[in-house]
Amino acid sequence: MINSMALNSITITKPDDWHVHLRDGEMLKQVAGYTARQFGRAIIMPNLSTPVTTAKMAIAYRDRILHATQDYPEFEPLMTAYLTDGMDPQELVKGHAAGVFTAAKLYPANATTNSSFGVSNVNKIYPILEAMQNQGIPLLVHGEVTSPEIDIFDREAVFIEQIMQPLLKEMPELNVVFEHITTKDAADFVESQSDNIAATITVHHLQINRNDMLVGGIKPHLYCLPVAKRERHRQALRKAATSGSGKFFLGTDTAPHAVGDKESSCGCAGIFSAPHALENYLQVFEEEQAMDQFEAFASLNGPAFYGLPINLQQITLKKISQKVPKMIGQKALAISPYKADETLSWCFEPEPQSNEE
Repeated sequence: MINSMALNSITITKPDDWHVHLRDGEMLKQVAGYTARQFGRAIIMPNLSTPVTTAKMAIAYRDRILHATQDYPEFEPLMTAYLTDGMDPQELVKGHAAGVFTAAKLYPANATTNSSFGVSNVNKIYPILEAMQNQGIPLLVHGEVTSPEIDIFDREAVFIEQIMQPLLKEMPELNVVFEHITTKDAADFVESQSDNIAATITVHHLQINRNDMLVGGIKPHLYCLPVAKRERHRQALRKAATSGSGKFFLGTDTAPHAVGDKESSCGCAGIFSAPHALENYLQVFEEEQAMDQFEAFASLNGPAFYGLPINLQQITLKKISQKVPKMIGQKALAISPYKADETLSWCFEPEPQSNEE
């Protein structure tokens, strides 16, 4: 085990972020660089106001992302398809074969931001899921039920029982990433499954519980979906992330919203963690005395699951304190970043990138 107290820096293979929301338009231009400066690749979520449901739409969106991240020419966005009740399986299969779609995302209808077009009943997309199983296309799952009678803090556990277990019984060879898990139930479930089931864990679910969001006044900038849970669940996630298991890997679920949309009578769900994601993740691993497991979680487990090569570059984080700005961005699009106005104990500074062909 590495003695983290003696470390002033750590160098690892350049990480990837396996769950990112970049939005579109002016917001995309404002936030994309924060992900591109820290990560080699990122799985891009397709829940735009008009969801990305075709290969043509994904190519156009990828082009907009590449334009917004041109200061980081080595950054690679990995595109996903937004599954709907009526999607043609061949659209997904052909898009994957052409190298456009890396995966497909299952949003239960109305589970989170821009999910009204999502799947109303998983049985309706069984033909798509069968095609994905046959072609080895990963299914990325927002694992919550949306029935109004289910308590919001129980949605993930009920999803495992009602949706995940029956689905995997029917399709045992389907590659599934249980996204942004928030409970001990989910961590235990993923660990108990075969190697075709994995999970991403956000940094905020490793660092906050529901008390942080609710005690002493509601903190709208800590409101996210899936919502933060009890402390015992946070501790279970920290154990899973730092365990060395190849089933768990980094996915920030960074999700920017303008301050006015967060601090409103019906505030939006999402935490903008991209600017200092690696520093906060590393802080968790240091606290858990598991810095020797950080590279696997951040840089190796995700590519292994997706069947992609690891990045050739390396990055270094240094034990230098830095203060997170109160605000990022301009005017109506200004965002309060995760840990705003707090001091972090680690610092990442990227190496200058070449723009040469």
